[in-house]
Amino acid sequence: MILAYQMELPRDKDYFLRLMVGDPEEVRLVHGDITEYPSDAIVNAANSELLPGGGVCGAIHRVGGPAIAEECHRICSECGPLLPGQAVATTAGRLQAKYVIHAVGPVWHGGDHGEAEMLSGCYRESMRVADELNLYSVAFPAISTGIFGYPVEQAARVAIPTVIESLRSAKHLVFVSIVLFDKAALDAFAAAATAQRQPNSGNPYKVAIGIMND
Repeated sequence: MILAYQMELPRDKDYFLRLMVGDPEEVRLVHGDITEYPSDAIVNAANSELLPGGGVCGAIHRVGGPAIAEECHRICSECGPLLPGQAVATTAGRLQAKYVIHAVGPVWHGGDHGEAEMLSGCYRESMRVADELNLYSVAFPAISTGIFGYPVEQAARVAIPTVIESLRSAKHLVFVSIVLFDKAALDAFAAAATAQRQPNSGNPYKVAIGIMND
């Protein structure tokens, strides 16, 4: 339940952030479990072989059931492993979503090996796939910030502007969520969102922060 809206990031309360980048296009940042999040598609932080793994990837396969892994196996058998920055869609199995979009993020090697470009590509390609499927909404995790070691603050500074740019140019997508696994990650992405410069033309960005009760 929402208690109130405010403009400063809360230090000791759970919250969500709404970044309105158009009318009605919106980016929402929330703290939660992406496998339970209501969205037309959820994005899996996948490995190149699209195998069930740990973290978000393992949770999505576990909750979604074997149908996801079966389709992933078929895709890799036909097309080979995915490269970092690429994305493909499969069934969502038992998940609430209609699709899982599997995006392969970069492994962090210090930031001088094209990691930012590959990470940006993950978000851009995932949104392109969702838009081509005529979807209204898509939800992301913080790609590459787990076992792949991408620093959360730097990942947020790549993800937020990429999502905004892709959303503003999408034909069907209207609502993009980034579902963060803990409050520290939420704070990092929220800070990146509130630091975005206003566009030179079109609708100005609007930010609202909702405080949640316990």
